[in-house]
Formats: sequence, structure tokens, C-alpha cells
Amino acid sequence: MAVDYSVIVLYLAGMLAMGWWGMRRARSKSEFLVAGRRLGPWMYSGTMAAIVLGGASTIGGVGLGYKYGLSGAWMVFAIGLGLLALSVLFSARIARLKVYTVSEMLDLRYGGRAGVISGVVMWAYTLMLAVTSTIAYATIFDVLFDLPRTVAIVLGGAIVVAYSTLGGMWSITLTDMVQFVVKTIGVLILLLPIAVVKAGGFAEMKAQLPTEYFAPLGIGGETIFTYVLIYTFGMLIGQDIWQRVFTARTDKVARWGGTVAGTYCLLYALAGAVIGTAAKVLYPNLPSADDAFATIVKDELPMGVRGLVLAAVMSTSSGALIACATVANNDIWSRLRGVGPAQGEDHDEVKGNRLFILVMGVAVIAIAIALNDVVQALTVAYNLLVGGLLVPILGGLLWRRGTVQGALAAVAVGGLSVIGLMWSYGILANEPVYYGLLASLAAYVIVSLATRPTDAAVLAHWRARLAGQEPDAAEHTEPETVPAPVTG
Repeated sequence: MAVDYSVIVLYLAGMLAMGWWGMRRARSKSEFLVAGRRLGPWMYSGTMAAIVLGGASTIGGVGLGYKYGLSGAWMVFAIGLGLLALSVLFSARIARLKVYTVSEMLDLRYGGRAGVISGVVMWAYTLMLAVTSTIAYATIFDVLFDLPRTVAIVLGGAIVVAYSTLGGMWSITLTDMVQFVVKTIGVLILLLPIAVVKAGGFAEMKAQLPTEYFAPLGIGGETIFTYVLIYTFGMLIGQDIWQRVFTARTDKVARWGGTVAGTYCLLYALAGAVIGTAAKVLYPNLPSADDAFATIVKDELPMGVRGLVLAAVMSTSSGALIACATVANNDIWSRLRGVGPAQGEDHDEVKGNRLFILVMGVAVIAIAIALNDVVQALTVAYNLLVGGLLVPILGGLLWRRGTVQGALAAVAVGGLSVIGLMWSYGILANEPVYYGLLASLAAYVIVSLATRPTDAAVLAHWRARLAGQEPDAAEHTEPETVPAPVTG
């Protein structure tokens, strides 16, 4: 284990070094929040895959495989489907908007006034997403180092907060690319075949486990439908995902790079379920399914490699953290002070966003210490996102008649309905997102039809931005000296 400890320490030191490098590069708001909108196809694909396949997806996916067999792939599979849908249908238009947050997009489409309330819902989602990832890698630190859970959360969280605060999106992009490569080699190329062989092959796994472990729908049709509803649609509208789309150099990079990342997610989903199924054969009595990934990595991978793989699940946490801080600063705090996106450019926005990452990071660590279940916390995050924001965002993109009053009603009714129904039915129940989404849709349509249509000038400005014909005014305030595009 000494080799693994040394590898992890060096790896984490490398993460901090990348944060320092990113700090020297991120000298403007655009550089700090969206990497200057200059990522090429390979780097874009790798970092997009990393943001959705962090600790929660990896540990949660393997854990579901441990509990349900191959059908445990459906959660991560639904994430991959959502990323494919976003990339093919919407990413090019999103990239051309040249905004920083989903709430800025809503203000453009509806003519303002949707930012604060939608920002609050998006902030709650990104906060909980960062918490789930923090819980996930703390579980790994606990298994590997035998650390108390609180100490593991503080240790891992401090590293993520440090490099994210220092360099913003540049640091996160570099660290995510490293984590993508490590997980590809460690999980897909090494752990997957090793786990199957150690479990005796598929024939022995079938002999050892119940038949439903190998049924494609063994986890249950209603559960699969819920995964598609919250994770597939959640991928279409999450700030953490959109903020990565904003980093693409062109709309073509966003479309094709995202398609590659989505396809990769589908393969990763199946691999996680197979590894979890093999772990059930090897370790039939683990106290928690969430321990399956860390346990099989610790026992079956070569030393050194296992340390890298376990450390490389921090990617979603850093991406969610910068998304949470971006929303908190740009969509909530700035608007409450009466400073709009374009008005705040004269301030030291890099310093302000860096401070918000630090504050949100401390909050994430504190909440992660209080919570425990990865899938449960992830469900809360996506229920809030889909129930509150899916309808006004997709409605704005697809329905010309939607109005700002309808959007606000949809956010409020959907968000409050989901919260109330989770309280009534339970966090893991399917009904909250079903009924919350229906309530949001009804409020959006009824209120939009009952109010005056969106001003023609606002819609004309919106169409121009979607077509990439009118750059964001804020972009012109960036420094004149711009480094060459990153083509990685």
C-alpha cells in the first residue's frame, strides 16, 4: 500500500500544480469560467466525459451493478443518452449564445427577470451534485486509507477546492483530462477484464447469482423510466454541463465532441455494471453497495494503478463546484446587488468568482459530512433540476409563445412541488419528479397563454444570438491579448 499512498500523494500534488498553472493563465472572466471558449475537439470530449463520469457515476454505477446486476447500467446509460441528445440537438445553439450561465440564457429568451429564481434552483442542484461527488470520493479514501469519514471528506474536499479556486476552468479542464485518461485505462482497459476473470468468467457469474442479475430490465421498468426522466433530461439543462459546452471553440466542436463523450458514457455504463456484478460474486456481503468499487479496485488492480484510479474520481466534484459558484455569484449575488452580467465587467470578476468557489467549497464539505447516501443525494439534485427548470428551458428553446411569466410560474410551481412531494413520498420515490414535472408544464402553458407574448424585439435579439450573429457584449471587455486555441 505504500506505493499506492505515494502515487496518490504525487497525483494530488500534481492537481495542485495544475491549479497554480491555471491561476497564471486565467486572467479574465472568460478564461476563469469557460477556459476562454477555446477548447478543441479532443480536450473538449475528454473533459465533457470526465464531468459526467466522476465519483457519483462511477461508484453509484458499480454499486447499482452490485445490487441489481447488468441492469444497474441504466443510471449511467441514461446520462450518456442525455449527453448525446444535448450534443446533437442543442449544443451548437447553446455554444453560439456566448453566455456564462443557464439563467443568462433564460433572460435572453424571455427578456429578463427570470434570472434570480432560476438561479436559486440551479444553485441548489449544482450544490447537491458537488456534495454527492464529495461523498463518493470520501468513500474511496475511507476504504483505501481506513480514514474516518469526516477526515476523508475534508482531505479530498480541500484538494478539489484548492485547485478549483486557484485556476478556475483551466485548472479543472487539465485535471479532468488527466482523470479521463486514468479512468479509461484503469476502469475500461484493466479493471473490467480483471474483474470478470477473477469472478470466474460470465459462466461462473451466472451460476453464482440470481437470474435477474443478467436481465436487461431487472432493475424495474419504472426505475428505468425515472432514470431517463431525471438523468437524460437533466443532462440537457444542467449548469455544470452547459458550462462545459461554453468552453468549446466552435459549435461544431460542441456537437461532435459531445457526441463522442456521450458514446463513451454508454460504454462506461455497461462496464460499471459488469464490474459491480463481478464484485457481487467476489464480495457477496459488503456492508454497502457503494463500497464495491473501492474494494475491487483495492484488491484486484496492481499497486500504483489502483491508487491512481481511486484518486481519479474527483472530476465531477470540481466541475459541479465551479458551476455552483458561477451561479451563486453571477445569477444570484450580482443580481441581488442590481449588477447585471454586462454591468459587472469593470470589477475584478476573477477575484470575485474565486472567492465564491472557496465559500461554496466549504459549504459542500460541511453538507457532505452531514449526508451519507450517494444515490439519494444525486436524486435530490436531479429532482430539483428537472422538476424546476426543464420546462422553462426547453420551452424557451422550442416554443415561441412561452413568456417570462410562464417561465417563472413553471420554476416556482415545479420546484416547490418536487420539494413537497419528496417530503411526502420520500426522497427516492418516483412520484415527486413525475408530478412536479407535470405541474411545471401546466403552469408554463397556462400562464404563458394567459399573458402577453414576449416582445418581438426580445425574440429577434434571441434568434440573432442563437444564430451566432451578435456576440455577447461582455466578451469585448476581455483583454486584447488572447493565446492560441487549445486543440488538444
